[in-house]
Amino acid sequence: MKATRVLYEGYVQGVGFRWTTKRIAHGYEVSGWVRNLADGRVELQVSGEDGEVAAFLLAIRESTLGGHITREHATEIDLTTPFKGFRIV
Repeated sequence: MKATRVLYEGYVQGVGFRWTTKRIAHGYEVSGWVRNLADGRVELQVSGEDGEVAAFLLAIRESTLGGHITREHATEIDLTTPFKGFRIV
């Protein structure tokens, strides 16, 4: 099981980023959450099998959201409690 935190920068708030990410997540066996940050970035935390997480993150980049992302920073994280479902926080 892999858990990843991604910070997206660019024009990522006010464009349906969180809702589109949640919709994309339903096509993959991943769980986690997405939220807006006060500094204008969007934070995503996702867990699942390596291939599912990688495919999900690629789908975000290849979706209409990709044109709004100018930079992303991904790091692996340790989860003490597994995520359930995928939600907007």
